[in-house]
Amino acid sequence: MKSPQTYAAIMAGGIGSRFWPASRTSVPKQFLDILGTGRTLIQSTYDRFLKLCPKENIFILTHTDYIDLVKEQLPDITDEQILAEPARKNTAPCIAYAAFKINKIAPGSNIIVAPSDHIILQEDEFVRVAGLALDFVGKNEALATLGIRPTRPDTGYGYIQYHEEEVSEGIHRVKTFTEKPAREVAQQFLDSGDFLWNAGIFIWNTKSILHALEKNLLEVYDAFAEAEPALCTEKENAAVEKAFVTSPSISVDYGIMEKAENVYTLPASFGWSDLGTWASLYVEKEKDYLQNAVNGKNVVVYDSNNNIINVPDEKLVVIQGLENFIVVDTDDVLLICNKDEEQRIKEFTHDIKMRKGDKYL
Repeated sequence: MKSPQTYAAIMAGGIGSRFWPASRTSVPKQFLDILGTGRTLIQSTYDRFLKLCPKENIFILTHTDYIDLVKEQLPDITDEQILAEPARKNTAPCIAYAAFKINKIAPGSNIIVAPSDHIILQEDEFVRVAGLALDFVGKNEALATLGIRPTRPDTGYGYIQYHEEEVSEGIHRVKTFTEKPAREVAQQFLDSGDFLWNAGIFIWNTKSILHALEKNLLEVYDAFAEAEPALCTEKENAAVEKAFVTSPSISVDYGIMEKAENVYTLPASFGWSDLGTWASLYVEKEKDYLQNAVNGKNVVVYDSNNNIINVPDEKLVVIQGLENFIVVDTDDVLLICNKDEEQRIKEFTHDIKMRKGDKYL
């Protein structure tokens, strides 16, 4: 399944604010071993893509602040494989950067674009499904996205509606994209059977995505087309910085996928989670007999259930009488929050910024 014609672009520039206080601006969640496996999320993502392409074909899209972290955690990655974003402008500009650069190195190659901080438990199935998509986009001017068969009416994900008829093995034309719906709507989507979770994993040929950028996001296309002659030269950083300044901040979902007519999806199930929240981590973690998900070697629990507890291994933590809470302890922050109020974590961090500055963020 590994092919020298396949390239990977791993997006690793986010700050993971919903995973505060474990995820910080200085070391966001993609650089953390959230699951306690011994590998950080970005390392696990890199390992996964080694099954699809050679290591020299893997590019890391990250903010300039995280270049050293990428080098530290992925020592096999060269400087030329780190595509540094001087500003956070959502996904379309960084994907345009990767598309222009990879097309310059290997014109007409296939690219799989994926976030660095998701988990995939069934990697062989992921590789099989990705292989079908790579084969399809290599033969057709198509933009493909992997859709996850939903198991619950989750309001935290976007949804993809698809046509029942296959156009190729496992491949369906997309009907509609819907951003995070209300719970009642999400339940309707689940019941209908023709909606998928949008995993944010995209597969296309360089020529197809460049054509889609030119047609649907001309401002982004023009910015990086102007930078293209400088790519792979000593002038690349300056040219890319200028391109990011002139590019609008827009997602590839909104700017291209919701507008283009040649969008396809592959319904799949391979143990995926975006690990977007503490609650999503709770779903994935093993639990004790009281349904507590514990990350920490010295935790003692009494009369407590349905909690997620994330504390340092060296600290003894004793918990009594808690139900349905998030407990996260770091060197300088202790968070205790009802799981049902988790969406307020962004509110908390905003208030903390106003009161305490950036020290604890």
